[in-house]
Amino acid sequence: MKSFVSILLSLTFVAAFACERMPKEKKGAPAPAEGQTTAPKEAAGPKPLKVEFYVMSQCPYGVEVENAVKPVLDKIGNLIDFKLDYIVNPLPDGSFKSLHGQPEVDGNIVQLCANKYAPEKFWAFLGCQNKNMRDVHNNWKACAEQNGLDVAKLQACKDGQEGKDLLKASGERAQAAKAGGSPTIVVNGKPYAGGRSTNGFMRAFCEQLPAPKPAPCADIKPPPVVNIVFVTDSRCKECAKFERGLEQVKRMVAGAVVKKVDYTTEEGKKIYDEAKLTMLPALLADENLKKDEEAYPRLARFATPAGSWLMLKAFPQVFDPKGEICDNTTDDNGDNLIDCADPTCRFNAACMEVCDNKNDDNKNGKIDCDEPDCAFDFACRKEVPNTLELFVMSQCPYGVKAFDAMKEVLKNFGNKIDFKVYFIADKVGTGFNALHGQPEVDENIRELCAMKNYAKDFKYMEYIWCRNPQIHNPDWKGCAKDGIDPAVIEACFNGEEGKKLLEDSLLVAKMSKVGGSPTWIANGKNKFSGIDAETVKTEFCKYNDKVYAAECKNTLTKNTQMPAGGGCGAK
Repeated sequence: MKSFVSILLSLTFVAAFACERMPKEKKGAPAPAEGQTTAPKEAAGPKPLKVEFYVMSQCPYGVEVENAVKPVLDKIGNLIDFKLDYIVNPLPDGSFKSLHGQPEVDGNIVQLCANKYAPEKFWAFLGCQNKNMRDVHNNWKACAEQNGLDVAKLQACKDGQEGKDLLKASGERAQAAKAGGSPTIVVNGKPYAGGRSTNGFMRAFCEQLPAPKPAPCADIKPPPVVNIVFVTDSRCKECAKFERGLEQVKRMVAGAVVKKVDYTTEEGKKIYDEAKLTMLPALLADENLKKDEEAYPRLARFATPAGSWLMLKAFPQVFDPKGEICDNTTDDNGDNLIDCADPTCRFNAACMEVCDNKNDDNKNGKIDCDEPDCAFDFACRKEVPNTLELFVMSQCPYGVKAFDAMKEVLKNFGNKIDFKVYFIADKVGTGFNALHGQPEVDENIRELCAMKNYAKDFKYMEYIWCRNPQIHNPDWKGCAKDGIDPAVIEACFNGEEGKKLLEDSLLVAKMSKVGGSPTWIANGKNKFSGIDAETVKTEFCKYNDKVYAAECKNTLTKNTQMPAGGGCGAK
């Protein structure tokens, strides 16, 4: 299983402000197409700055940067060669697939048509559409009329082959640029990682323009100085990989002064205690971050108080500097248990059995499939009819859909399926790390407590189905009802039982090499993906159709309004 600790800081921040990536195909760079340029350029003089935006017309983050860059183009657009293209996947039948569905495809096309036939009015048209981005497939007529575009010409382009050709070429340019998330921004051929506000774009573009700079560049407000400390530990093998993200931080926080401090030093221990840290690595910023009008709005959702600092939750914390290090032949935490003998090392790679190499890796006298933990490794799994396993993260929107799909699936099969649920997260020292933070860890435990105490007829699923519509609401007790006692769930959650249930659940996911939510396994050996009832039924029936001949003929709900292959984490 790919651990969450492999998610780098740079990718974490970028992904948080982009509509989800789509699969890309390898294609050669297409020739430029008419209608791409949306800002005027001088015929002579310095070479203009080349700026490329790759977006989805219904992506809020794409709309955000379009609106932010417009005032910049108004002021220095004569020095910028600006291109706007759209991220889509072409299908064999000549149609297109886009993250937000056919309405977004239609919006992409009409914007390309407007850019081609009325480039001088395009930004006014786009600004009008962006006021209600969810309706770009409908509001284009009103926006065209309002801004003096030829509605008939746009209609013919949008509905005809011309519009499809424009989108095909635009999508190919996006794929050639390896643009998978909206927005993807490229400046002079290099990925852009600066501020996304109007001031941020102005500063970044002005920095790359040759002298003499245009007059608007002199009006840029300087950023505040922000002290940022990366607290790590030289004994932590996994911590070093996150240092690669510090350059990204410097680009995002224009006034950043970044410093690396090791826990083993006096300064490191002092900051660790001041910030009330429990795990490393940690990225801390001083209060000046709140004064940064460009960076703080983007990072506020990651920032939590940590003593006199703000801790930026940009990556998983994977190392307990006061805990046992599992491969150094030393009793680090003073409990008289060294390395793998310490129970906190159970999930450490140095202490786990590799299930198919004919070696006793964890030195317990058991080799490969004789090791009990290997029972869930695919090298040792056995075919077990009528079983369905679901691996999820409780706050993953795709995992939520998978749980919801089971209401119809279980009903279809009369609750006769042997259905089991396992959660995906990381065990770190004495605690846990989940992709969606501590609230997800807590909800994983509560749901496991419900499973343990209310397994008969899948009663626990009533709690989960109740929680799903507001899965981020911390008030969970309202869903512990109709025979599910909140006191029972709470006692399990607060005691060691809940932690042990989650630890055992995570071990199954880890040994099954599952990292993506949701992932399904039918009959113990057959892995598949899906978030709707019909897909789950169909895949389960591939291996159980003789037992459920009648049930497998039923057609269940297919429409999910979400990408069928979508998921959280690594597949």
